[in-house]
Amino acid sequence: MSARLDAPPLASVDTWGGGLRMLFARVGAMCLVELQKMRRDKAELLFRAVQPALWLLVFGVTFTKIKAIPTGDVPYLDYLTPGVIAQSALFISIFYGIQIIWDRDAGILAKLMVTPTPRAALVTGKAFAAGMRALSQVLVVLVLSAILGVTLTHNPLKLLGVVAAVLLGSAFFCCLSIIIAGLVLSRDRMMGIGQAIMMPLFFASNALYPVALMPGWLQAINHANPLSYQVEALRGLLIGSPARLWLDYTVLVGAAALAIGVASALLSRLAK
Repeated sequence: MSARLDAPPLASVDTWGGGLRMLFARVGAMCLVELQKMRRDKAELLFRAVQPALWLLVFGVTFTKIKAIPTGDVPYLDYLTPGVIAQSALFISIFYGIQIIWDRDAGILAKLMVTPTPRAALVTGKAFAAGMRALSQVLVVLVLSAILGVTLTHNPLKLLGVVAAVLLGSAFFCCLSIIIAGLVLSRDRMMGIGQAIMMPLFFASNALYPVALMPGWLQAINHANPLSYQVEALRGLLIGSPARLWLDYTVLVGAAALAIGVASALLSRLAK
């Protein structure tokens, strides 16, 4: 009798475990496809590296010399480097919605939607593929910052934390882009909205300057901006600035999970 009563829970656990394994397998497959695209297009990685390099070489070096932005005992170039890393992840991820629309127009998305692959796996695969692209830019920024004499951590655990923050932030902004694509259903509109929100998100964060320097209304926006929590985590891990890592990662995980859920719900509308 007791064995019979225990059977359904065990079966449900096995079913749940099998579904979870399939989800991870599908996410991994989607990430692998995106990584193969990145490997075939090395020129894109080179061109994307130009922008963070300019921010460090021009903006960072210049403002370090003139000391226009007070950052305490931390040189401005050191202060800026984590912000440039977060900016690179944002700029790469925010236009992933255009790629989804391209996939729809080419008929790829419709084919994926009729497979057993869960929608959440499709979206999560895209989201973390965006993170992998962003990590390629992180390497460029870290190498360039080392050449410029920026003092960053070499602690492996903290560097793993940096990877996690970049992946989570990229996942959120990638899914935000997919959500917008699912609402507007047009490449041109998606491009316009992406450009319209990209710079405000960046300048309404603490990537370039301390929160204390912002006017009150901008500080309120900063507190609601996931990019600010990503920058704070990166800055705390890389240069040892004060950071509320528990809060930063809670916000990043929660924002990414919510965005993945909404983007997954809108995927069928995008595929029509």
